[in-house]
Amino acid sequence: MEKKDIDWSNIGFGYYQTDERYVSNFKNGAWDDGVMTKDANVVMNECAGVLQYAQTCFEGLKAYTTEHGKIVTFRPDLNASRMANTAKRLEMPPFPEDRFVEAVEKVVAANAAYVPPYGSGATLYIRPYMFASSSVIGVKPAEEYQFRMFCTPVGPYFKGGAKPITIRVCDFDRAAPHGTGHVKAGYVKAGLNYAMSLHAIVDAHNQGYDENMYLDAATRTKVEETGGANFIFVTKDNKVVTPKSDSILPSITRRSLMYVAKEYLGLEAEEREVKFDEVKDFAECGLCGTAAVISPVGKIVDHGKEICFPSGMDEMGPITKKLYDTLTGIQMGHIEAPEGWICKIC
Repeated sequence: MEKKDIDWSNIGFGYYQTDERYVSNFKNGAWDDGVMTKDANVVMNECAGVLQYAQTCFEGLKAYTTEHGKIVTFRPDLNASRMANTAKRLEMPPFPEDRFVEAVEKVVAANAAYVPPYGSGATLYIRPYMFASSSVIGVKPAEEYQFRMFCTPVGPYFKGGAKPITIRVCDFDRAAPHGTGHVKAGYVKAGLNYAMSLHAIVDAHNQGYDENMYLDAATRTKVEETGGANFIFVTKDNKVVTPKSDSILPSITRRSLMYVAKEYLGLEAEEREVKFDEVKDFAECGLCGTAAVISPVGKIVDHGKEICFPSGMDEMGPITKKLYDTLTGIQMGHIEAPEGWICKIC
């Protein structure tokens, strides 16, 4: 299929309306069959539950053009599972996981012309989301919901791509262990969690930083995550370490990177509590997630005190680079993927 005439190398990470999206409605205790539509607008009552009590959740994944010209997605079944867990935590009806994956396939196939070409540095970002659509005035779950999925071509999440960024230690809390940061059944990706981080990220940008480092809400001594990504560290003896906490939303990308570290690169990798006091002793630091894959961190500023990583501000550290190259190689098709990781669309 002929690609759209888009300047793929300069599109940035933003919304670009594509041709079709998927919509399904929950009413009278069941999800309907769902349809593809060209209408990008959502119409709802002024008293819809999503507007009154923020009953909404979302996911994010990508589609890629491989070096062989095939269009694929990366581990969509895990996004389906995580969204189902989120819905349960927010008293919303989970969208069936098999239908979630089918919707991904339909949306990507219908918008194949918007999947950036191989080697362009851009990808197709897929945004599934669900919200309470029926009117609610008392504080209670809504009775009707809508599940939607659209896609948009995107460039790098951070300006400058893989150039190391500078982050700060934030005075705000990202999420609390007994709030919506974590539930035993799984990890939630609720819209309200991200809304609470907006003031902090705007303030960080105004101060000249790219992102925030959030510490644990209880003691403020342990590293948790940023507003939109997980941390990954590399020790001086090349061990890959990622923070463990009940209020971290572990990304699918992070889970995949830890597997890559152990099974592809032969490195020791562990998930554990990371004290902020030990951050200064790491050799490399990065932020990982669907949007950026890995963004290297060159410097962390703790209220005026700088922690500068040996990997520097010019390029990714050597281990971070190997992790990035291996995972993107799997996604782009020139490194063999573990079974079930790649979903072929067309």
